[in-house]
Amino acid sequence: MCIYYSQADPFGSSSNSCNSMFLVRPKRSKIRVRRLTMTRRIRCDGEMELKNLKLYLENRSIIVENEKLRKRALLLHEENQALMCELQKKLVSHVHHDRCK
Repeated sequence: MCIYYSQADPFGSSSNSCNSMFLVRPKRSKIRVRRLTMTRRIRCDGEMELKNLKLYLENRSIIVENEKLRKRALLLHEENQALMCELQKKLVSHVHHDRCK
């Protein structure tokens, strides 16, 4: 026996059978909603995966650039120390030379 046997069909037919559009339609819409939800989820997952890949590649390029800058900074620091050492030697020899006069 149909649960909705006493209700009128909203689509205009006079049939009160359980196979009417009134009873079948909610199942179809649930399937459509699930399919749409799944499609959106797959699309969002794909978009997130692409965004994640782009961010990963950007991070890798930043890391590589950072390593280059770190090496350059180390070379500049070593050059600065060498120049400071030469300057100190010149100052010491200049002070020592002035004392001897």
